[in-house]
Amino acid sequence: MSVLIVIPARYASTRYPAKPLAELKGATGSSRSLIQRAWEAAKAVNGVDRVVVATDDDRIKDAAEVFGAEVVMTSESCANGTERCAAAYEALGSDAEIVVNLQGDAPLTPHWFVEDLVTAMRNAPDADIATPILRCDGRALNGFLADRKAGRVGGTTAVFDANMRAMYFSKEVVPFTSEIYADTDETPVFHHVGVYAYRPSALLDYRNWKVGPLEQLEGLEQLRFMEQGGTVRCVEVDAKGRQFWELNNPEDVPVIEQMMLEMGIE
Repeated sequence: MSVLIVIPARYASTRYPAKPLAELKGATGSSRSLIQRAWEAAKAVNGVDRVVVATDDDRIKDAAEVFGAEVVMTSESCANGTERCAAAYEALGSDAEIVVNLQGDAPLTPHWFVEDLVTAMRNAPDADIATPILRCDGRALNGFLADRKAGRVGGTTAVFDANMRAMYFSKEVVPFTSEIYADTDETPVFHHVGVYAYRPSALLDYRNWKVGPLEQLEGLEQLRFMEQGGTVRCVEVDAKGRQFWELNNPEDVPVIEQMMLEMGIE
């Protein structure tokens, strides 16, 4: 099955305007923009036929073309990354059989997360969408709890059934646990990694569905599929010692830079 990776990027973020152009300093002191680091993460994925940046802003387009990315312009009316991926798929006239949304705020996404996701889609013809989940260690969980205590939107958590079908996603920490965990402890909480693989039919249908109450409340685009009865398959991935964090707030920049330093990412 042919694979297209789309990296949706918008300039006018409410929480963090101009986020795709935020500079992140790596372990060697080299500074590159968030959108460039997301593109480099996408290009590292094996078995992908095409990688494009999808944006509605010329500043992002110009910056992406400088480092060699293919860019497709999409409408300002796209409400989220999934709608932008659908618009990009149509604008490209693509015939890809799997479309991957590698969100532009997750530059630490290891290539094998996406590879595992594509494999799961090939092996699960019933799935409309697949998305990775990562079991939190104590450090990650405590970071989520600290964000919520400070009133910040941190990572998203996922709950799924025995067949790995998603039951719910939330920006709150679910399921609840009263335990206290050390940084290296295994926890029962799973971090939802912001990557999606879609069947093109499901992706194109998405734009015709109204925003449901759960998506409205949580601000999580994948809930629209679930509210319409779609099957979202969770794929547990192995971090293999890699740390993972998304850039949701300006305060996340030093967190990600520290992780890149510890992991030796340039």
